[in-house]
Amino acid sequence: MEQLSTRHLLGIKDLSPADIQLIFETADNFKDILNRPIKKVPSLRDITIANVFFENSTRTKLSFELAEKRLSADVVNFASASSSVKKGETLIDTVNNILAMKVDMVVMRHSSPGAPHFLSKHIDANIVNAGDGTHEHPTQALLDSFSIREKLGDVAGKKVAIIGDILHSRVALSNIFCLQKLGAEVMVCGPVTLLPKYIADLGVKVEHDVFKALQWCDVANVLRIQLERQQIKYFPSLREYSLFYGINRELLNRLDKEIVIMHPGPINRGVELNSDVADSEHAIILQQVENGVAIRMAVLYLLAGVK
Repeated sequence: MEQLSTRHLLGIKDLSPADIQLIFETADNFKDILNRPIKKVPSLRDITIANVFFENSTRTKLSFELAEKRLSADVVNFASASSSVKKGETLIDTVNNILAMKVDMVVMRHSSPGAPHFLSKHIDANIVNAGDGTHEHPTQALLDSFSIREKLGDVAGKKVAIIGDILHSRVALSNIFCLQKLGAEVMVCGPVTLLPKYIADLGVKVEHDVFKALQWCDVANVLRIQLERQQIKYFPSLREYSLFYGINRELLNRLDKEIVIMHPGPINRGVELNSDVADSEHAIILQQVENGVAIRMAVLYLLAGVK
């Protein structure tokens, strides 16, 4: 079996283009399996995986858990809200107690950027970053690029606009790194207040007019406004944001071409996307969800072979 060049998935920065292609090719095989009547394989039958989530999650947690069960792994779920973290237990103590139960791999989401990297230096298990603060969300970026590849045949040479709350988004950063490694052109679009000051240093185009961004791109990956991460007001109101940056059918009809619409979820309907776009033939949002299971199966399977 070919192997990844790293024993953890902490961020897209740590992956080579060859690693990403290996993940995609492995996901292709697992997607074939997921479309069979019997969707389970014994690939990780002797592996125990702990899902350690210090932040709320629906899609990512369910997707990882389903991927693990499709691979026949033993699964332990941990939620900080009902754990000894509430009693003052530290991150390392929490995870070491889990590892004492002979866990081989940890899938972790944490509100602090760098938490999975910190953990990887102190424990022996393979670590998968399921989102660390506003830093990275590598499996989301992988499934997004995999979905573009599936829809358009290749990622190289495609123009992808990431639209919305770039400042607070871990999805945006991981997508930028992944798309660039695969040869795509990337543009970010949003209000000045929702774009990081360093963003141009990442080699992306910057646009503040959503129509110009849509006219430029082949794919628009639309992000939600992350109100839970905003300590101050970055724009007057959601209504005004929707007026200037919301994407609706009328806006798409003004384009002189068809584009692909993506969204990592959850969608704030009527804010960044109207239902007439989210549920249209332009959108591949549900395909992203389906591909997420195959990509996470591929990541877990490949990491299990790297010790």
